[in-house]
Amino acid sequence: MKSLAQVIRLNKQVRTIGFDDAPFAHKRGSKVNIAGIICSNTRFEGMLWGEATKDGTDATDVLINMLKTSKFYQQVHAVLIDGIAIGGFNLIDLEKLSGSLQLPCIAVMRKQPNLTAIKNVLASFNDAPYRLQTLSAAGNIHTHTSTLNKTFIFQAKGCSKETAGLLLQRVTDTGNVPETLRLAHLIGAAIKTGQSSNSA
Repeated sequence: MKSLAQVIRLNKQVRTIGFDDAPFAHKRGSKVNIAGIICSNTRFEGMLWGEATKDGTDATDVLINMLKTSKFYQQVHAVLIDGIAIGGFNLIDLEKLSGSLQLPCIAVMRKQPNLTAIKNVLASFNDAPYRLQTLSAAGNIHTHTSTLNKTFIFQAKGCSKETAGLLLQRVTDTGNVPETLRLAHLIGAAIKTGQSSNSA
């Protein structure tokens, strides 16, 4: 399969999977469902459904297993995640995710995160050094402004920041949220609560 950079350069259809958590209970250790939506450019093509732990440490392995054991694995060019954590502060090891899947992995944020506040919360966990290291290892936070003046904020492993920016531009329909993540948010909410949320 062609690399992500080649697919974008050749203007081919690009398949991404977007992971987002569904609404979850606030109790630490409770189960958190994860929706994984596959799109070709911005067209819906499939869905995965998984489960991680609120504030746990299993998110990275859960995402790897969800995609690797699916029929979509060999078709996907890149993985998108709504932020760097699932279910509160279950942090995703972006480097491990990319290395295990052998795919570019991009954590997309709607706004610049308050890293000081996040670090203060992580410091309260018994395994704070591990969590803080995982956060730091995700790397620099980048921004990309498209030709349509959409600004994307993200961290990326497995591809250059330039390629990641062009990908986000390609797979976003309206606003600045890639379609896979927008649908994962809406569908996850609908499955858990009976209706989609007001915003994505």
